[in-house]
Amino acid sequence: MDVTVKASSLSGTVRAPASKSIAQRLLILSAFANVPTFLALEHASADIDATVRCLRTLGARIQPVERRDSTGLSARGLRITPLPRDPSGRPVALSDVNLDCGESGATLRFLIPVVCALPARARFSGEGRLPTRPLAPLTDELLRHGAIIERKSAKELPLVAEGPLAGGRYTIDGNVSSQFVSGILLASPLLPEGLDLHVQDPFESKPYVRLTAEALERFGVHVLSDRLDGEHGDSQSIGGAHFEHATRFIVGPHQHITSPGDIDVEGDWSQAAFWLAAGAIGADVRVSNLNLSSVQGDRAILAALALMGVRVSREGGICQALGKGLRGAAFDLSDMPDLVCPLAAVAALAEGRTRFFGTRRLRLKESDRLESVRATICALGGKATLLGDELEIEGVDELSGGVVDAAKDHRIAMMAAICALRSSGRVTILGAECVNKSYPTFFKVLRALGGSVEEA
Repeated sequence: MDVTVKASSLSGTVRAPASKSIAQRLLILSAFANVPTFLALEHASADIDATVRCLRTLGARIQPVERRDSTGLSARGLRITPLPRDPSGRPVALSDVNLDCGESGATLRFLIPVVCALPARARFSGEGRLPTRPLAPLTDELLRHGAIIERKSAKELPLVAEGPLAGGRYTIDGNVSSQFVSGILLASPLLPEGLDLHVQDPFESKPYVRLTAEALERFGVHVLSDRLDGEHGDSQSIGGAHFEHATRFIVGPHQHITSPGDIDVEGDWSQAAFWLAAGAIGADVRVSNLNLSSVQGDRAILAALALMGVRVSREGGICQALGKGLRGAAFDLSDMPDLVCPLAAVAALAEGRTRFFGTRRLRLKESDRLESVRATICALGGKATLLGDELEIEGVDELSGGVVDAAKDHRIAMMAAICALRSSGRVTILGAECVNKSYPTFFKVLRALGGSVEEA
């Protein structure tokens, strides 16, 4: 599907969709809990669907339902009936199954260690760029703890993973994907020995791991964390002494995943960021359903926009960005790489230069996202340059419009649509259906706010 968006004045309130990242974590824990869970979730996405599909294949029952609370209000969501258990109380998964992860990196990287910990055997497949996205740091550590990993190619799917997986001491680099860390943590309550996980510096995207720890706590699994900055027994030897610089996560033995019964999914700051970016470049848009104390890293969009001269208001979970006199700034996005797209749309129209660094891992997303952002800004008449793994954008008064290849990357499609609001000509987005990965209703919401959207 190709979509053409023209400059228009947006006005209204957008309800932020449920956080995809949180929903995926809660779904997985619900599938291995002690009793059924109701997950309030109004809208899904392709990535959430991928997680649901894989959990069903492993033996969980997941059904769409609508429930009414004591006040008579209805809530749509999913009822997750967990896997059956053996006499010892361990979940029993179906084995020798095929798990289609679609294009969801989180589904793949979370479920590989979980499947091994059950223990079970599964064949993992995927689409788009997923088959070539990195897995080696995760699979190497699983192999060291008893898992069996089979791949015809060291850098491609399909992959077969099989347990049993032992607990104990794990060490993993923190600068490839935080999803490796989250996957091991999600598997930890299935490891009778418990887990002592050391994440080596530099540790990037830490907020996503905090989301995982918070999800585990909601299901009764306690996660302790601290820093290791000094001597440690079996770390790299330097000059005769042993030193380690890492973050340590400890999950004690014999912990159980205990369902909270009913559970909500808070609004997604990653998606809200695009509407706040629209406000920064002139739209009259408010975003509701936001947790102002969320541990989601992309909540930093408010501080980032303020640094660019945007006036940000917050009131009772509703946020609004009002831009006037936009100016460039420098951003380290090591912990919130998904903000590069909404911030790039603002930077393209801000006075002066904006620099993004800490963005190396963006080359491993649904597209080479650094290159895709650069190409999109330039295709629309803006000025963007890549300096190695850093992105620089020189702001212009107005974009000219043009044709953008979304490169099968949902965030590129949404960024291009926001840029169109301040373009003198039309912006045609090729392959715009990729928004289904995280925000299927994006263009519907844009049209409801007054945007000019034509589908072809």
